[in-house]
Formats: sequence, structure tokens, C-alpha cells
Amino acid sequence: MSESSATTFPASHSLVQNLRQQIMQSLPFSRMAEQDVDFFIMASREAYFAPKEVILSPADGAPAFLYLVRQGRVSGRRDIPGIAETAFELDAGSLFSIGSAFANRPVSTTYSAIDDCFCLLFPVESMRQLASQSKPFSEFLNNRVWGLLEESRAALRNSFASQALAEQSLESRLGDLRLKKPLTIAPNASLREALTLIHEKKVGSILVVENERSILGILTRYDVLSRVTLKNLDLNTPISAVMSPGVKTLNVDDSAEMAGLLMSRFNIRHVPVLERGELVGIISERDLFSLQRLSLSNISTAIRATDELTHLKKCADDIRTFARNLLGQGVQARQLTTLISHLNDVLTERLIEICAAKHQLNTTQFAWIALGSEGRGEQTIATDQDNALVYSDTEPESRRAVYLRFAREVNEALDACGYPLCKGNIMASNPELCLSQKEWLGRFARWIEQGNPQDLLNASIFFDLRALAGNADLLKPLKEYVRVRAAAIPRFIKLLADNSLNTRVPLNWFGAIEPTEINGQKTIDLKLQGTAVVVDVARIYSLAHGIEVINTRERLAAVGRALNVPESESAAWITAFEFLQTQRLAVQIGETAINGNPNVIDIDRLNSVDRSILKESLLKVRSLQQHLQLDYAG
Repeated sequence: MSESSATTFPASHSLVQNLRQQIMQSLPFSRMAEQDVDFFIMASREAYFAPKEVILSPADGAPAFLYLVRQGRVSGRRDIPGIAETAFELDAGSLFSIGSAFANRPVSTTYSAIDDCFCLLFPVESMRQLASQSKPFSEFLNNRVWGLLEESRAALRNSFASQALAEQSLESRLGDLRLKKPLTIAPNASLREALTLIHEKKVGSILVVENERSILGILTRYDVLSRVTLKNLDLNTPISAVMSPGVKTLNVDDSAEMAGLLMSRFNIRHVPVLERGELVGIISERDLFSLQRLSLSNISTAIRATDELTHLKKCADDIRTFARNLLGQGVQARQLTTLISHLNDVLTERLIEICAAKHQLNTTQFAWIALGSEGRGEQTIATDQDNALVYSDTEPESRRAVYLRFAREVNEALDACGYPLCKGNIMASNPELCLSQKEWLGRFARWIEQGNPQDLLNASIFFDLRALAGNADLLKPLKEYVRVRAAAIPRFIKLLADNSLNTRVPLNWFGAIEPTEINGQKTIDLKLQGTAVVVDVARIYSLAHGIEVINTRERLAAVGRALNVPESESAAWITAFEFLQTQRLAVQIGETAINGNPNVIDIDRLNSVDRSILKESLLKVRSLQQHLQLDYAG
């Protein structure tokens, strides 16, 4: 290490105060006690480095200091055999030589000043002492990325918590809630007819109306026991003789709180809602409870209990609200995407059940296939459809048309529920994706044995497949074929790798984020330039090593073991992937998409913590991609 000049700090109160104010803008100092920050400053000395001057290199041996960039910029250059020299850039507030200082080994990177640069040099002996007395400092040194990620999650919790609470508030206007359509019946209808409707529609009440407007009364499930069952009433009795008259109503401009008070005051459980005197909905005691606690259980129960598309649309909206609430509670991306995928699965399964019954299809004869992010169980909020269908070889050719009509109905119903039709037509209603078991095996054989680069670019999504509904056994021969043959065909793996390496991570030569300008905003596409790269690399290595899991997190862990990389390295891949997923969810839930793209962010709108971890994450994505390049390029 060469130093043009070095300064040891005197015990000047004003100097320490000024430096403290400056460095506490960055992690880990922003989380540390002032006395611990002062300890860092007092134990450090400042060194100046001229432009292009080497600060630290592998030839210097184990570093004697931890380096904090106080002013200026530092480049780090790393030479990896088989790959062009790589570089990254550190800004003011960045710390370096952490891992090497802890392990007492030389750095693997050459650090140089880009311009006039001032660094604080903190002795390794003092570093260990400070780590023992400051928990934030110790946690940061042990795992910098995890520390940053926790800071990011805290910011997201604060951002979405108030919004989630507002959405669940009893102050909500009834007209702004997704009210259920009330079940109605004429006063001269029999009790048998009314009870049959209540049972079939799986609702808790039925309104007795005249001329489709005037509410005469109500009959609820709770009334049945006391007024019908215990009295052994004849089921041919007109409902008007059993109903409760004098129904209490509210207006769309009234609040949910008023509905709760009305129910409590009159000991009722259902309140019709009117708009300009016309019946537009009904709210129940259970609805008010769900406003306060939207849960995985009550959403999935509501999905399974209905056979009406309008109700399923509401359930789909509830899934998005539930996701927003969970993000406000600090739930991690992995858990959140798993829950979203599960609820989307439940909703899709219900639609498939309804449509299969309508088309008189036997669910043992076909399987609905989830592809892409749905297949991997890691869907975000803004997701279109990626699906296919396989049916038994025993089905006659004439059944193909029936399966296509069935698939079209499911695809269109999903679109109505907020899951858009796939622009690339990767859907079960596409005749090319509604095939027999034998036809699917033939297609995968062509991709693996003879596929060209363009074919494989379009087909990669099909290697993340999962049976979502129907007979999952129909996919077993297909999955086994892929597991065995993909690993045995080096040309196939290389073509996949070549396609993946065509996507560039948005970092410049120095490792700084290189955004794309859209309408004056500095943007990056978190999916195309981030998570999709990780998904691709994890998929390729999994196919090459016969790894059967398809979830990206599970794949990365398994790939790390297969490649014999340190567990800390594969954990860093996973951390980077989860951060990028979390940021995508924040954009989608916060509805801050740029140009209608739900995966694009304006990096200038990120706080300093998120900008830091975004760069760290993209560096990890690039290093993962370079690993693939080293193994399969050339």
C-alpha cells in the first residue's frame, strides 16, 4: 500500500463531531451508538490517494486496516481465470477489506483511487475490539448483505404498514368495499326453495324482496334452527311466514364502523346496503371481521366455497390486499411469493373444477400444468398466465377439441380475475400446448436432443413445470425424461447457457449501476436484468446436475452443493435474489410502475440503503452469471 500523506486524528471535539455526522449517513454507523462511532474515528487515521494510485492489492499480504472511503471513489479489479477482468466501484461511505481482515489473508482484489480519494484506515486490532462492543458493527462485518437487507425490509414495513392499516380500517366507506351480491327471493316462494338456494350458494342469508326493489324481510342460517327445525315447520310454508320483517339497511356512504354498531345494537348479523334506494350489496358480521384480519385461511376458504366468477374476482383482489398487508408486516419475499403462489393455485384449481364439471371432464384423465414463476411457486403480484395441459394417451383424438374449449374458458376466467392472458400465448388454450402425454414427451425430446438456440430460448419456461390440478402422475414420465436426458446432452446445456449469457446485468465496468433512461428517469428492469438472470442460471445448473427441485431458492442451495462452493456464497446468491424479488413486489403493490412495466424502478427514488444493497445484489447476480460463463462459454 502506498500513501501520499497520512493524518492521525487529534482529540479535537469539533473534528470528531464533523466526521461522526458524515459517516453516520452510511451503514453500519447509522445504527451504532455515538460513542462507538467516536471510537472508530479516534482509532483511525486518514490517508490520501492520488487518482489511479493503488490503495491495497493481493501483493500487500493480509490487510492491517479496514478501509472506509470518506471522500472520492475507489475501483476494485478482480482477475478471474477464464473471464475478462472484472471491476466494481465503491463510493463514499463504503467499507472494504472486511473478509480478508477477518480471515487474516490477502485480498483477492486490487483497490485503486479513481479520483482524489481520502480513506479512513481503521486498525484490524481496533476492528476486533469494536466488534466485541458494538452489535450493529459486528453483525455488519459478519454479513454485510444480510444487514443491508434487514434495513431495507424495515423501510418497506414502514412504507406499507400505514397503507395496510388504512385498508383494514372500520372507517372504510361501505361503497368502497367489495360487497357481496345479496341472494333474493320472492315472498310467495316456499321455505324449501329458500333453504335450497342458501345451501347451493353457500351464503348465510336470503333477502325477501318484492318487485326486485322493496325489501320485505330476511331469513338467515341462524333463524332456521329456531323457526324451522325446532318447530318442525312444513317446508312448503311461504318464506314470508318465517322471515324477519323490518330489515335494517345502510347506505353506500355509511362506514363499516356504522355497520358494526348497527349489528351490535340490534343483535343482527347481516345488513343490506343501498344506493339511492336500490339494493346493491350486503355486508355480514363475518365481512367486518375479515376487514380486520384478512388471512390465508379465510381467503382460501372463500375461494373453495364459491362457484361464481364474481366471487372469485373478489377473492383475487383479496389476495393482492393480503400481500400488501404482509409486506407491511415485514414478511420476506420468499414467504410472500410462496403465499401468493399458493392462493393463486387455490383460485386456479377452483376455476378448473368448475369448468371441468361444466365440460364433463374426468380430472384423472388430464393435468393442468403451471409453468414459469407459477411452476416454481414464486409468483409476484403482477403476473400473467403461463400454463399448459397434458391429457392421457387413452383419450380419443375427438377429445382434443373439448380440452381446448375447457382451457379457453379457464384462461379467460383467470384473465377476468386479474391474471392477464399471456402475450406470447403460453397458455393451455393454445393447440400447441394442449397435448397428449406422448406428444409432450416428443416435444421435450426434440428440444433436448435437437433444439436450436431460438427454440430453447422460447422453451426454457417449460422446464419449470408442475401439475397444478388434475392427475399429477401424467407428468412423472416427462419429468424423469428431462432429469436423465438433459444432464446427458452437453450441447443442450451449452445452448441454454449461451442464451442466458446474452442478458447483461446493468453494471458498468467499474461495477456501478448503469441505468436506462426512460422519460428522464434512471431505470433498471428488476426482472429482465436481475431475477430472470438468477432464475436462468439456477435452472441451467439444475438441469446439468439432475437436480429435481424447481423453486429458485431451493435450486440455488442445491446448485451450491453440487458445485462445491462455500455455503456463504450460495446464501449470498439467495439473498440477492430475494432482495430483487422484494423490490419487484414493492413496485407492484405500491403501483409505481414506469411505462406500465411492473418490474421497472427509478433508482433515484431509492433510499441510500436500498441503493447500496441493489448494487451488492446485482454484483452477486453478475458473479453468478460469470460462474456460468466460466463453466460453459467458449
